Amino acid sequence: MKHLVILGAGTGGTMMANHLQHELNKDEWRISIIDERTEHHYQPGYLFLPFDIYEPSDIIKSIQEFIPKGIHFINEKIDKIVPTSNTILLANKEAIDYDILIIATGAKIAPEEIEGMKGELWHKSVFDFYTFEGALHLRNKLRTWEGGKMLIHITEMPIKCPVAPLEFAFLADSFFKNKHMRDKVEITYVTPLSGAFTKPKATEALEHLLTEKNINIVSDFAIESVDNDTKAIRDYGGREIPFDLLVTVPTNKGDAVIERSGLGDELNFVPTHKATLQSKDHKNIFVIGDASNIPASKAGSVAHFEAEILTENIVRFIKDEPLQEEFDGHANCFIETGNGKALLIDFNYSHEPVEGTFPFPGVGPLRLLKESRMNHMGKMAFRWIYWNMLLKGTHIPFVSTTMSESGKHF
Repeated sequence: MKHLVILGAGTGGTMMANHLQHELNKDEWRISIIDERTEHHYQPGYLFLPFDIYEPSDIIKSIQEFIPKGIHFINEKIDKIVPTSNTILLANKEAIDYDILIIATGAKIAPEEIEGMKGELWHKSVFDFYTFEGALHLRNKLRTWEGGKMLIHITEMPIKCPVAPLEFAFLADSFFKNKHMRDKVEITYVTPLSGAFTKPKATEALEHLLTEKNINIVSDFAIESVDNDTKAIRDYGGREIPFDLLVTVPTNKGDAVIERSGLGDELNFVPTHKATLQSKDHKNIFVIGDASNIPASKAGSVAHFEAEILTENIVRFIKDEPLQEEFDGHANCFIETGNGKALLIDFNYSHEPVEGTFPFPGVGPLRLLKESRMNHMGKMAFRWIYWNMLLKGTHIPFVSTTMSESGKHF
């Protein structure tokens, strides 16, 4: 019997397990999924935890709740991938052979990449919100913080959910207004980019919102270090920005197992064909979600759009048929803008965020690139859709995986 192995039981890996159990012949194929964790985290929920909008119980469930029957779950740390022998070596010294491998190991923060970032102020005055622990420590800090200079900072791109730092800035503005202390907080958004976002059309809309909410922006800031003594961040050009509270997005890197296996680039992301999702170096290895180096956003919506196309290509690979070059980098993101409103953007490799409307099941058509309460409702509804539909591989009606050449959905 042949063996398909999925590394990682996060969003991408779990979706692929649910998709493939319906597509592969059970008499010919067995499917295993390997992860050292026992908890599945709804990572978009980390954004809301610091502001007491979500509780930990809203964003954490058991991994096994979402792995379908018939899929073998191996709860063990992965030591190394050996593609020359089609083998996975586990930390317990067990070797797992595979015929097809799907890498879904995600991305993680690496604050140690910047001098002083993970120093004595880490999780005291310097926080991340891209981990559960970081978001929880930040929540506890914000409950008692009396104000001062808050920096919301991005170290370098790419990062998971590129809009999340902007959302944090907007939610912080709303949070402090509701606590009647906005006048006591100076918020500055610090980015290595030349503008607020990676896409010019979205940047225009988002920078307008930053100005409207009295949030300063410092662009083209390539951080060199965090000074824990003077409480300041310094860039390679010598600029310094003081802080009382630093909320940073550290360097994002692929999982360390990719580095140990010699399969990644300088940031441990796996070189991947951007349209087929096949490894550029090994034909029987495929990559989904944040683990790849494709030039698409590292976001849950991207993994969702990838999953259906990758499922088709796995089936084609098994049949020795040509792979479909269909993934176009499609991404859509709700951007919380505070005060019960949100903005929605939708784009792909070649198209800027489009205007118009986007179909959203159960909520209705949502306006693109425009703030609205309906978009906020869509953002809040997505948590239910994530747990009950997306992870389980359920087709979401009216939400297509691709965009046409004109930028419209089909």
